[in-house]
Amino acid sequence: MSKKTKYIFVVGGVMSGIGKGIVASSIGKNIQVRKGTVDLIKMDPYLNIDAGTMNPIQHGEVYVTDDGGEIDVDFGHYARILGLSMKKSQNITTGKVYREVIRKERAGDFLGQTVQVIPHIVDEIKKRIRSIIDYKNPDALLVEVGGTVGDIESLPYLEAIRQILMEEKEEDTLLVHTTYVPVPPHLGEPKTKPTQHSVKELRSIGLNPDIIVCRSHDVLDEATERKVALFCNVPQEAVFTLPDLRSVYSAPYLLDKEGFGDLILRRLDLKLAKPDWKTWNELTNRYENPIATIKIAMGGKYTQIIDSYISVNEALKHAAAIHKYTVQIDWIETEDIENDSLKIKVLENYDGLIIPGGFGYRGTEGKIKMIQYARENNIPFLGLCFGFQLATVEFARHILKLEDATSYEFTMNSKVKSKNLVIDLLPEQKNVSDLGGTMNLGGQTVLVKEGTKTFELYGATTIRERHRHRFEVNPSYIDKFEENGLVFSGTSEDKRRMEILELPGHVFFHASQFHPEFTSIPWSPNPLFKGFIDAAIERMKLKKN
Repeated sequence: MSKKTKYIFVVGGVMSGIGKGIVASSIGKNIQVRKGTVDLIKMDPYLNIDAGTMNPIQHGEVYVTDDGGEIDVDFGHYARILGLSMKKSQNITTGKVYREVIRKERAGDFLGQTVQVIPHIVDEIKKRIRSIIDYKNPDALLVEVGGTVGDIESLPYLEAIRQILMEEKEEDTLLVHTTYVPVPPHLGEPKTKPTQHSVKELRSIGLNPDIIVCRSHDVLDEATERKVALFCNVPQEAVFTLPDLRSVYSAPYLLDKEGFGDLILRRLDLKLAKPDWKTWNELTNRYENPIATIKIAMGGKYTQIIDSYISVNEALKHAAAIHKYTVQIDWIETEDIENDSLKIKVLENYDGLIIPGGFGYRGTEGKIKMIQYARENNIPFLGLCFGFQLATVEFARHILKLEDATSYEFTMNSKVKSKNLVIDLLPEQKNVSDLGGTMNLGGQTVLVKEGTKTFELYGATTIRERHRHRFEVNPSYIDKFEENGLVFSGTSEDKRRMEILELPGHVFFHASQFHPEFTSIPWSPNPLFKGFIDAAIERMKLKKN
């Protein structure tokens, strides 16, 4: 007989980007260390079907699931803190909901009813929430609502929560409100009024928070927490502070020390084991108390916000933390390298170079110059997806002497002319018209050649990694590359598509067509990142000596 799954809803107020995803993950980790099981849903109010066509500057990175979903950035936090492999159906968007309701209306499924937000849209949201329970049946299902309470587009999701709270027993549901308590510099004291107004907005639509998590720069004093409790109508024991931390991985235990986990269990009547934080705290201690710092340069054009490459950043930290190191990641605007060639010398100050995923021609020539410099000066290099393609182009130009070597992508709008398209469009992409959800997506088998550095790193001839791209190494040039020393150490299962390249004799020169950052977790760094960081540490030590 299946157990009764508890619902834990996480909503946010005052402003976006305050850390609802970390709070949701912390709740899940508090249950996991007590031997409970959890799963998650993220509900995003935007009209996009998924995050795949959204600009990383506006939205943060696109997280890719094994089943081919392009979903919200918060799923990376869930995966890294909770170790869960989630499906694309666990990211509910307004676009998905409305598309399905309109499909049913066109098919005549509503039998002549007037289709409305209530009940039809809300019912579809509730159905999608409950479908996760039907096939996973965890002890608790965490449901995070994107955006901020008061946003007009999030109202159907909050109404769905209100109805579920009415339909389920009180001990089977919990509503956690994450809010922001600012400390204006000219006053020097925390101000709770934004939180009070946020909770007032929440209550105006029929929702009363059971727990309030206050995000702030520092730990709030007892008087401030007591004020929040009084004016927001929750017990003082249900008000928690989550201050800024050196590592997000410290958040779950920090909250539990305040009584967070025990309160959740009491409120939900969950009978679980006593918490065992030993392994988790050993891991987080590496992040909180590093013995040294390595410097990594990242070449890109989405350098305005940190969330553009957050999974890459975290994967670097995972690999460094194994050695009790931390990573200083400097984003280098590649257009600056294009405009001033002397600036390439800045790479001498770093222990390694990463060229991450991306799209479009802007900044590309600067990235190619950076790859060339790393190759010629024995600087550890790791290319990811687009970085793999540009490493191929760089090798073709400077080793094969194909000066016009380029990618099909750059010729599509006649910006570049070339007879040597060493990176070509995948055959199955040639008749694609819609951009959304049509790339080569998700987890796929990669065959690794024995006797290569890649085989040494993975310790296996068959691996599974996640993809998000439309292009490949042009098969017509593969023999030329290999004759001139480039090794394609990983291929697709049918051996047609090149997946990993490496350069023997170089301290570390690797690139992958897939995105290894999506399979890296703190206690098990992805092998490519581990190899890269190991080489970067050696370079740092040599420079010091």
